[in-house]
Amino acid sequence: MSNRILINNISDILVFVKVANVRSFTTAAQLLGISRSAVGKSINKLEEKLSSRLIYRTTRNINLSEEGLIFYEHALNIIAEVEELESTLNKRNQIPQGRLRIDLPVSFGRMHVVPILFDFLSMWSEVEAEVTFSDYYSDLVRDGIDLAIRIGGNDDSRLIRRVLAPHRLITCASPDYLKKRGVPELPDDLLNHDTLVFLHQGMPVSWRYQFNNQYHDYRLKGRMLFHNSEALRDAALAGFGLIQVGAFLVGEQILKGELIPVLEPFCREEEPICAVYPTRRHLSPKVRKFIELIENKWQGKAIWESR
Repeated sequence: MSNRILINNISDILVFVKVANVRSFTTAAQLLGISRSAVGKSINKLEEKLSSRLIYRTTRNINLSEEGLIFYEHALNIIAEVEELESTLNKRNQIPQGRLRIDLPVSFGRMHVVPILFDFLSMWSEVEAEVTFSDYYSDLVRDGIDLAIRIGGNDDSRLIRRVLAPHRLITCASPDYLKKRGVPELPDDLLNHDTLVFLHQGMPVSWRYQFNNQYHDYRLKGRMLFHNSEALRDAALAGFGLIQVGAFLVGEQILKGELIPVLEPFCREEEPICAVYPTRRHLSPKVRKFIELIENKWQGKAIWESR
């Protein structure tokens, strides 16, 4: 029997087997939830396709022809194979497996996502991971990335954004620095302080505040400029000046008293931390389960500020 019969007429084969089992068009139609005429059309299509009469019909009885009996035996095997394939695919679709390609922000990813990835890989032995780190927004579709964790929004209509946790910026310095230079009370006071500034794409990142119902950006010269936010934090810990960084980077040091927040009344709300992935009708189990694990760990909170 050709594969074309299986591919193009599987629904008709299911109808035929049901009719052969119950020996009634009406009963078969009721069991399948279709009309009696639809049952007849399926049988006719098969007979035309095979150029053979499969069923002899009278007003009272339905009997299989010799060809119908042969086809019935093959049809049972076909249905069994289809059901086995469906079962296999359903099981596969429930179990995370294959290579998970993730793109992460450099510092945030290393500090707060990679440990969860380790847990995930320990839970699901059939998953492999390929992780890239970048503070730029890569093209997930072009680069074949399954999932990105991003700080901030996304304007790409091809992508789905799922909020994972809040995000805020903190201005802080070491106790020694503040003891020597004083605590800034207003954002304008920063002009009289040593500041340590992050470089993004070669440009100093402005410090952001909110007051008088407006947003204000401060472009600071910076005594030291860093392409790496963890080095920026280390310079602040060493007492070289003030920094403005994500709370995720300094939460532990603030809890320990190694860094002191300042200008908190002027902090403005920032875009949240999100999972971003290409628009797909069915999200793969490896991506879905990994996002769910992150959500379970964080519970929608900035846990790096409360450990």
